[in-house]
Amino acid sequence: MNRLLCVVLLLNSSVLISADTAETAIACDGDVQRLQCYAGVISVQSATFGRTSSQICSVGRNTNETSNIKCSMDISIISKWCDGLRECEINTQGLTAKDPCIGTYKYLTTNYTCIPAKTSVACNEGYSYLYCEYGRIQINTANYGRTDKITCSEGRPSNQTQNTNCYSPNALSPVAKRCNGQRSCEVFATHTVFTDPCFGTYKYLTVSYFCLPPAIRSVLICEHQNKMLRCEEGTRIHIHSANYGRNDNSTCSAGRPANQLVKMDCYAANSLAIVAERCEDKDSCSIQASNDVFSDPCYGTFKYLYITYSCAAV
Repeated sequence: MNRLLCVVLLLNSSVLISADTAETAIACDGDVQRLQCYAGVISVQSATFGRTSSQICSVGRNTNETSNIKCSMDISIISKWCDGLRECEINTQGLTAKDPCIGTYKYLTTNYTCIPAKTSVACNEGYSYLYCEYGRIQINTANYGRTDKITCSEGRPSNQTQNTNCYSPNALSPVAKRCNGQRSCEVFATHTVFTDPCFGTYKYLTVSYFCLPPAIRSVLICEHQNKMLRCEEGTRIHIHSANYGRNDNSTCSAGRPANQLVKMDCYAANSLAIVAERCEDKDSCSIQASNDVFSDPCYGTFKYLYITYSCAAV
């Protein structure tokens, strides 16, 4: 599968890793990790904090600080912080409330890909304009809140830009309903549309999206079910997007209690990679929507797998 190349800068670390499929960033405990895509946006596949190698981040450290290589804690919050952004910085200082291995010097390892999405930013009470010259809009991520101190800060007092951990839990659903499948759309960035996730903070709407070619097909698979993806003779499957989770309360909702449908900001970060691995460049494939395949991105929520793909000539 062709992917855009992006470069990872590992701040205050001696490691620099670059590839055209997936990127790995490593930052020693106390340093800042920076994820960056020169084209497209970040899609975090996994993030762990601990130690699985005695060599990484070992300079100047005693042997007893680097000998435990069975120390690893998943840091799922990094997907929420970074997905859909072109650049993202993570301060490893105080990253976790619990120490996964006391006495061991740890480091943060983040695996991510750069996906070819467009971005749009609208300050509060402004409009976000999305447009595809060719194809149709498919929303990737959306957040109404604040994740840095610089965006939409001009003329604002500092106390309105300090909270950089502000996320709207329902931002994706209204944007997707308004824009998916359209050539163009506009979305009003206001708390009356998205509710107010952080009172007193000056917010903005950030959206990342794809322009899907007209020949795009889609498959919807409710949790616990499986379906086939098929292409005609002489063509092969090309995966464009995939998500195992939930971003509205109506899809795959029949017979389900309300508490299994309320979370509408649910993504499995590994969705695209797993579907592509099973289906890319094949004339047909079977895929199951289950926690066994994708892991569980939102416990207690009834999920579904939504895939878009096209059939490309061999």
